[in-house]
Amino acid sequence: MSDFKAPISLALTGASGAQYGLRLLELLVTADYQVYLLISKAAQMVIATETDINLPSHGDKLVAVLSERYAAGEGQIRVFAKEEWTAPVASGSNAPRSMVICPCSTGTLSAVARGGCDNLIERAADVMLKERRQLILVPREAPYSTIHLQNMLALSQMGAIIIPASPGFYHRPQSVDDMVDFVVARILDQLGVEQVLVPRWGE
Repeated sequence: MSDFKAPISLALTGASGAQYGLRLLELLVTADYQVYLLISKAAQMVIATETDINLPSHGDKLVAVLSERYAAGEGQIRVFAKEEWTAPVASGSNAPRSMVICPCSTGTLSAVARGGCDNLIERAADVMLKERRQLILVPREAPYSTIHLQNMLALSQMGAIIIPASPGFYHRPQSVDDMVDFVVARILDQLGVEQVLVPRWGE
């Protein structure tokens, strides 16, 4: 048996805002959760564009790089390929309690809203909805079209939680990292993961 806390699925897709997903991964690892990680090809391109991280595409090498970067324990980060249909996240019989898609591209948003299962990210999200488990989507787009808003409304009505990547400023952020942490703190709150990233209102 693993000594890690119950797994949480984290999917990174091709929207801008890779820093949100990577910071969330770091904090989940620090909090001793096992992470089932799914990274789309477009997400890898965005990560290479927006950060100084050059992630290998091969699963084992990818796990090694991320584990070293975030000081993860052996087996704490598990990476699944886009068509790895035997992954735990592909079935309601072994799905985790929570899944976060961060950042969530509008294409992924659309696919999940209509029940698409063309890759493992979409299938994993579909499983969360059908099993009535926690699904959090973090879209990052501006402006939102009517289609985007309708998809978010549809998913919200299905029980998903929509957290736009829209940092607040009442905590007077001093850096980009502070703004990233504002959004990640809201995600961790929804997951029930203790965090002290941002002072709470009134404290």
